[in-house]
Amino acid sequence: MGLYEELQEALNSDRVSSNETILEQHSKDESYHTPRFPDVVVFPETTDEVSEIMKLANKYHSPVVPFGLGSSLEGNVIPNEQDTITIDFSLMNKVLEVRENDFLVKVQPGVTRSQLNKELKKYGLFFSVDPGADATLGGMAATNASGTTAVKYGVMRDQVRDLEVILADGAIIHTGNLAAKSSSGFHLNGLFVGSEGTLGCFTELTLKVYGIPEHTMAARASFDSVDDAVEAVVGILQAGVPIARVELVDEQSMKQMNLYSGTTYKEGPTLFLEFHGNEAGLNHDIEFTREIVLDKNCKEIKFESDTAARNRLWEARHNVAYAYIHGHPGKKQMVTDVCVPISKLAGAIKEARVAIEDSGLSGGVVGHVGDGNYHALIMIDPANQEDVEKAKHVNTRIVNYALKRGGTCTGEHGVGIGKQEYQEKEHGEALVVMQKIKQALDPDAILNPNKILKNNSVKQL
Repeated sequence: MGLYEELQEALNSDRVSSNETILEQHSKDESYHTPRFPDVVVFPETTDEVSEIMKLANKYHSPVVPFGLGSSLEGNVIPNEQDTITIDFSLMNKVLEVRENDFLVKVQPGVTRSQLNKELKKYGLFFSVDPGADATLGGMAATNASGTTAVKYGVMRDQVRDLEVILADGAIIHTGNLAAKSSSGFHLNGLFVGSEGTLGCFTELTLKVYGIPEHTMAARASFDSVDDAVEAVVGILQAGVPIARVELVDEQSMKQMNLYSGTTYKEGPTLFLEFHGNEAGLNHDIEFTREIVLDKNCKEIKFESDTAARNRLWEARHNVAYAYIHGHPGKKQMVTDVCVPISKLAGAIKEARVAIEDSGLSGGVVGHVGDGNYHALIMIDPANQEDVEKAKHVNTRIVNYALKRGGTCTGEHGVGIGKQEYQEKEHGEALVVMQKIKQALDPDAILNPNKILKNNSVKQL
């Protein structure tokens, strides 16, 4: 009996597939990186089944790639070794427990962000991390995702209270507990969140949740320059305004947004803002913000309290990437992100804009500017090697600018294969520590090999 047959015995044959269509669906993510088929895709329903899969993978020395919805952007879930087992967690999609009095929820990894918030709404709660895509919670933890609300509520790592993890040998561990804080032992939550499936597979997540705000207000503020827009953000943060979201969209992206969404927003560097709170506090925050942005040469500011208008504003912002795709038929999008100290943000965004223009490619810059994180959206023909090389050059230029100023090569997309080459430059000798941790937890390198760390192939017997 071989691996395939043993997998069928462990999971039932209908949840083990080598169908070409299924393999193709699991060969890629939303990135521009070259797809590659896994050899088999399995669909577990329980923690014990995932443990059995890992034990069989260990026995047969087969690489394992965890897969949520494939919405990652740096090749994080693309197989790159022979005999790869892809574990699709879509059947592990239950909200297991809502502890409303503790502001905690326990979920399986296949639960999506929108699915969780639909369930939490019954309790007057919501989950804060919003990466734009309706990603799975397991995938969001694997890449330490964040998004538009991170400036107020924090990134994925800040929400994780406990993880149930299956290690390379099939062992089942928990990385935390239900307490709000702990001084006991190493911080394993922080280690596993962002590890992109290279240290273990997540089978349960216990996450922090929040009360739905009494009132919400959105705003759109237009400027003549990126410098003015970023200075306005710094002013808002320095004033202690508890801003919930603050996004920057550059002029070119505003044009694409208007074309795609049918909006008529002013086409200049624009901040999209959102405020959460009680009515009295919110009114104070709004007026304070108005004074700050006008002092920073804001040309137009418009507030939206109506739910439909607010949703329309944020839908337009979230659809910027699709606006570029729609406006460039036949092209694919390379999306890259970096994060810099906020004092360096205006310069970084201008450098990104110049880098795109110098390349001759179409693209725009958008960002979660409240925490110094921005994205370059670059349109390429993946079959045109010249396009690909130009885009890679833009990426390198953006990353090097960030690293020289104390930033990071990725604020929220993860490393995958797309940002591997920058790891040594960013981390130095600390990269050796990461390699030692990987070797200790996965000595045969079967967990998502050749992701994050280079030269991390499956060791042959």
